[in-house]
Amino acid sequence: MSAPARKPVHLAVYDTLADWETGHATAYLARAGHPVRTVGPSTAPVRSVGGLRIQPDLALADLRPEDSALLILPGADLWDTSQDLAPFARAARAFLDAGTPVAAICGATAGLAREGLLDDRAHTSAVSFYLAATGYGGGEHYTDADAVTDRGLITAGPTEPVAFAREILGLLGVYEGEVLDAWYRLFHDSDAQAYDVLEKAAAR
Repeated sequence: MSAPARKPVHLAVYDTLADWETGHATAYLARAGHPVRTVGPSTAPVRSVGGLRIQPDLALADLRPEDSALLILPGADLWDTSQDLAPFARAARAFLDAGTPVAAICGATAGLAREGLLDDRAHTSAVSFYLAATGYGGGEHYTDADAVTDRGLITAGPTEPVAFAREILGLLGVYEGEVLDAWYRLFHDSDAQAYDVLEKAAAR
């Protein structure tokens, strides 16, 4: 009997999204059998900060937490320059309320701060004063760490895409324990010995 199909992971896409922040996560989620679907403000194409044109698979209005394994929110200039992405922060609230996890990196953490989602959760971002500028109420829960997971919400700063992916892969059970640690050491530290651990795990 074949294994049941995994729920898709939804990657939010919008103009000015930061290309480099989610690639490690989405690549290894897909390799593990999680379909990755893009969700935009609408189904109209968007363009990343690096100039990539992306055609969303579905519009945000059609996204339901029960149909998803995870919502990933990358950073984008628009998080800090307009209210255009506020609907994605509200979607994150709906996901968390439904028990479906959310992962936010870089500017998306500020969007979640404005939505009040970091007021009572441990979290991180680029730097503490970046989030403080939003006027949010969660400053006492800010953690100086590469990435933080608390009650289904992952946060990370813009320089930590590998740690961000580590938290996502661990949360969804793609890798665990020493294998997850080895994956992180390989891609973050270029640790050749970590490759041996991954090779042995793949051969099991």
